[in-house]
Amino acid sequence: MSSSSQAVLPPGPVMVDVQGMVLTDQERERLRHPLVGGVILFSRNFENRAQLTTLCQSIHEVRNEPLLIAVDHEGGRVQRFREDGFTTLPAMSQLGQLWTRDAVKAAAVAADTGYVLAAELRACGVDMSFTPVLDLDWGVSKVIGDRSFHRSPRAVSMLAAGLIRGLNKAGMAACGKHFPGHGGVEADSHHEIPVDDRTLEEILDEDAAPYGWLGTLQLPSVMPAHVIYSKVDPLPAGFSPYWIQRVLRKALAYDGVIFSDDLTMEGATVVGDILARAQAALGAGCDMVLVCNRPDLADDLLARLDFTISAESQDRIRRLMPTTPALDWDALQADEHYQYARGLQSKILSV
Repeated sequence: MSSSSQAVLPPGPVMVDVQGMVLTDQERERLRHPLVGGVILFSRNFENRAQLTTLCQSIHEVRNEPLLIAVDHEGGRVQRFREDGFTTLPAMSQLGQLWTRDAVKAAAVAADTGYVLAAELRACGVDMSFTPVLDLDWGVSKVIGDRSFHRSPRAVSMLAAGLIRGLNKAGMAACGKHFPGHGGVEADSHHEIPVDDRTLEEILDEDAAPYGWLGTLQLPSVMPAHVIYSKVDPLPAGFSPYWIQRVLRKALAYDGVIFSDDLTMEGATVVGDILARAQAALGAGCDMVLVCNRPDLADDLLARLDFTISAESQDRIRRLMPTTPALDWDALQADEHYQYARGLQSKILSV
């Protein structure tokens, strides 16, 4: 079936992945499912820029209303594409180290980093990256570590605001993660179920502060943590109506997209099977749930999930799609700001 003969499907509440460097017929069929609203890419989906560009074009053409294509491309150890011209980006902690010496300069450098990150992705057809990490560096988290800008909520907020300016200059939306904060627990929610025993007041005063300061205008999307905050709610934040509805939506007046973290992670298993996890996350107020690295679970969920996404959620998701044309790779190389910003990245890495 050609895309021109399809009915226009609005974005659905499930983000899935693809296994290789080209779409299979089975994957095309999965992406046409009305519950699907986006695709997340990984390193396995990248061979070179031309291949990535073709893959993104193929994904966008599957449906008349293109699916949102996202990736975890933060810099440092979490950067999915590193070859064939992609700039090696610093870990965000290196921007934090610069902030301790010169806060104003660090925020400007963060903006240049964000521009390079977003401009290169958009030149290949990727719509957004799940960045910035807003977790504070408490010095205990295995999985966060140097992905965090800094220990200070103020520093994190200033640097994140700079990075977001750079993303926006290239036409890319941001996603703050992992609400209300993953940096205060040692366990990695990919493999364990982390528990944070701090009080609500402690978490709001420290870890969640950047979300309040940045707000919906700078953070059009947010991803909650698969962390249980035991003195607040027995459910991980991404499945908790208390955290999502009462704190994020009401207390912080947040009106952007709320993504679940990957429902196949160990931190999500406390809720039940894949259907129970999706139902819990969507029922708590997430707009879109992620199912990564398990196409069998994605198909199981799509076959069994009975959920009607709201018009409000659809509108929020649509707002994440770029609205300005991207520079292609050749035009990007001729862009003076890009070349300047790209040169800064190697200087940061050499410090």
